[in-house]
Amino acid sequence: MNQRHLQKKVVAGIVAVTVVIGLYVLNRHRAISPSLVVTSTEHPLAPDFSLSGLDGHTLNLSDYRGKVVLLDFWATWCEPCREETPHFVELQNKYQDQGFQIIGVSMDDGPEPVRDFYQQFKMNYPVVMGSAKTGELYGGVLGLPIAFLIGRDGRIYFKHIGAIDISSLDREINVQLQVQ
Repeated sequence: MNQRHLQKKVVAGIVAVTVVIGLYVLNRHRAISPSLVVTSTEHPLAPDFSLSGLDGHTLNLSDYRGKVVLLDFWATWCEPCREETPHFVELQNKYQDQGFQIIGVSMDDGPEPVRDFYQQFKMNYPVVMGSAKTGELYGGVLGLPIAFLIGRDGRIYFKHIGAIDISSLDREINVQLQVQ
């Protein structure tokens, strides 16, 4: 009878552990499920910054509140960044009259190669010189490119790590432009 009692305790223990693990997995899945109601913590406010632009003027992100902003962390030596830039120029042309603005945050060591790149690619949006501190504000920029789509309300709605699928980005921009 002792052995049978011990077997029941072991089975009950296994069931309890299985239930706990199941609840943990379920809660974890629910916490990241895109079908849940959106809260402000899911779309945090984009951290504000003041950075020097290539033109020598200070750019404040907060000055763009009310616009849909694509904040693009990039560098001249980054091959995917080089491939995206012409598409970003096109998107800026396509949507600028609807309240869309791209802001490039160069993570290069200095402005000289950035100025050359800017002219070579005929960039039509402001570029500022970023820093490790700026990257930390956005959760750390450990690789490039990284882009954040910020809604008119100043909240981050999409984060893209690596090269962006331009058609997906186009759809995301359209959705954000419809939100007043």
